[in-house]
Amino acid sequence: MSQNPPNLRPDLANAQVTTDLRSGQPTIGMVSLGCPKALVDSERILTRLRAEGYGISPDYSGADAVIVNTCGFLDSAKAESLDAIGEALTENGKVIVTGCLGAEPDYIREHHPKILAVTGPHQYEQVLDAVHGAVPPAPNPFVDLLPTSGVKLTPRHFSYLKISEGCNHKCKFCIIPDMRGKLASRPVHAVLREAEKLVDAGVKELLVISQDTSAYGLDRKYSTHPWKDRLVRSHITDLARELGQFDAWVRLHYVYPYPHVRELIPLMADGLILPYLDIPFQHSHPDTLKRMARPAHTAKTLDEIARWRADCPDITLRSTFIVGYPGETEAEFQHLLDWMDEAKLDRVGCFKYENVDGARSNDLPGHVADEVKQERWERFMEKAQAISEAKLAAKVGTRQEAIVDDIDEDGIATCRTKADAPEIDGNLFIDEGTEGLSVGDLVTVTVDEAGEYDLWGTLG
Repeated sequence: MSQNPPNLRPDLANAQVTTDLRSGQPTIGMVSLGCPKALVDSERILTRLRAEGYGISPDYSGADAVIVNTCGFLDSAKAESLDAIGEALTENGKVIVTGCLGAEPDYIREHHPKILAVTGPHQYEQVLDAVHGAVPPAPNPFVDLLPTSGVKLTPRHFSYLKISEGCNHKCKFCIIPDMRGKLASRPVHAVLREAEKLVDAGVKELLVISQDTSAYGLDRKYSTHPWKDRLVRSHITDLARELGQFDAWVRLHYVYPYPHVRELIPLMADGLILPYLDIPFQHSHPDTLKRMARPAHTAKTLDEIARWRADCPDITLRSTFIVGYPGETEAEFQHLLDWMDEAKLDRVGCFKYENVDGARSNDLPGHVADEVKQERWERFMEKAQAISEAKLAAKVGTRQEAIVDDIDEDGIATCRTKADAPEIDGNLFIDEGTEGLSVGDLVTVTVDEAGEYDLWGTLG
């Protein structure tokens, strides 16, 4: 599975950036790697630069300098980030590095000594300083006007909404707290103000992201803030309820299965937020979870899942898992397969464990051989695929609300249902009768056919 889907990289995708440049306007390119949280950081950097009079270039050749926002979560992601830096140096020559891998400047400079500057994650001011040093700003206040919605690198009809940075957990396989620090939640009124601006600018779907969405506001002691004519707590339940007042889909990502998550389910059943939970279970066996130091390893997850489905029968559950974690026995892996048979999650991703520099799991005993990891990954994905295929087959003949993501030159519309997040889940395709449709439209589709991960249907 690619860490950086091509259509989430603005240098490879149809990013929403202006190419109408005035004479003499300095331009900056951006390569944004890694997760949606990094993409939000890239959007903020470009928005600040655009406000200072810089133009945003969609390619290397048209840029006076290039910013590479890196990922450093896995060794494979580090390698991809180094490749992207090398590519930018070859194609452009002036490169500023930021993001998670930026927390290891010596490592980056060892491979690419010609880079101009390195900054760590969410260090916006240092990035701007580096840009100013490489390409001095030349603003024209009568020409350089920034749209109120800022610079967006995702399609216009959906947007990621970051509600916090960092994480308080100490999972042994993860170094995110070392790179991004402890949980730091945004005040609720700031999140709601950003959401309101996005919806006013035409966004039809808000994708709520953070390292630990369930913990939102914990560091602020769930402080209350005035919003409109009322006080609102900085708490995920209150935030979700308020976001549900906007005329947009609201999708929650990376929700740890804490007990208070069940308070979100009635909001889904009432249609305020999408009936979709992205929950990082990672494994099912209690011994494996204990070795991972996962925060919810004692939770009775199957009981919770049954309760969620009882309260909201339409709920879609997505998760990711790690196979081949140090010490994982065949019995523990079989426990995971059996758990999957009972849980029947709708959307599932799986990674083969790999060491990450600085992660405590590197020192655990019982590392699993690569060929065993591969074999387990194949067995797991075969199981997940069969479950997905059966789940989707049950939707044939139903009518689904969907959002249009793309319409190609042949008139084939690529859509997503409420059960599908962009880039990570499946699609619903409409092969005919799409005249008059536009990207971002919400449509009702009758499902005619189902595959392993995707659906096909007709309008109406």
